[in-house]
Amino acid sequence: MVDPPALPSLREVADTHGLRARRSLGQNFLFDENLLDRIARAAGDLSAATTVEIGPGPGGLTRALLRAGAARIVALEKDRRCRGALRDLAAASGGRLSVIEADALACDVAALGEAPRVVVGNLPFNIATELLMRLIGTGGSADRMVLMFQKEVGERIAARPGSGSYGRLSVMVQWSCVVESCFDVPSRAFVPPPRVAGRVLRIAPRPEPAFPAPRNALGAVTAAAFGQRRKTLRNSLKPLFGDAEAALAAAGLDAGARAGEVCLEGFCALARAYAARDA
Repeated sequence: MVDPPALPSLREVADTHGLRARRSLGQNFLFDENLLDRIARAAGDLSAATTVEIGPGPGGLTRALLRAGAARIVALEKDRRCRGALRDLAAASGGRLSVIEADALACDVAALGEAPRVVVGNLPFNIATELLMRLIGTGGSADRMVLMFQKEVGERIAARPGSGSYGRLSVMVQWSCVVESCFDVPSRAFVPPPRVAGRVLRIAPRPEPAFPAPRNALGAVTAAAFGQRRKTLRNSLKPLFGDAEAALAAAGLDAGARAGEVCLEGFCALARAYAARDA
């Protein structure tokens, strides 16, 4: 275990190494050990997994993962200023922690350790959505992910049809993953406090997509539908289909409905129809 007083407090570590969160890197540090432990517990049993942590910063969540019994942690950190703090933590980890100075957007998670792999991170808010789409686009590289997003983004990822947050991101993520909202983190818990709260999600890639559909076609259909979400589907999808009403009828959808009312299965039916049109 790695616990105080074996190591200085997180705030002492940040002060010693001159670590101040940088807005340009989307950083907001968490020093509250109770919240950090909650995130680590949300990741489940880590005793037989490779845990990939994205953006450890001064190492707060890394410590929590070690306390939770993680057998092996590979931490990806882009900010060179964090090297000293993480080096000290790695030395105290009993060989369970290795640190790679790298941009998570450019890394192949599958190459970082043996399966099962669990990806965990208080994600930099400015790249969180892009990073998530890269992670879920790599198939079976992760067994599950426990990630922090801005609360609004987390709501969009987990949203269901009929809610104001439901959109293209909801469909594309839920098509390939099972999404569960865990808990919110108030803005005051971060250093420095951002303008928004955070939300922790548990995201588990599905062995197969929820419903058959070509990814590119699903992307095109949802982009058209939600790009003009206030319009009826007969109007928003007109540029994609020569006869949008016929395509909607074939998919069992009401041409007068709007994108926010269509379930995942309905969008997948439309994607198959769109792909067949170009075949």
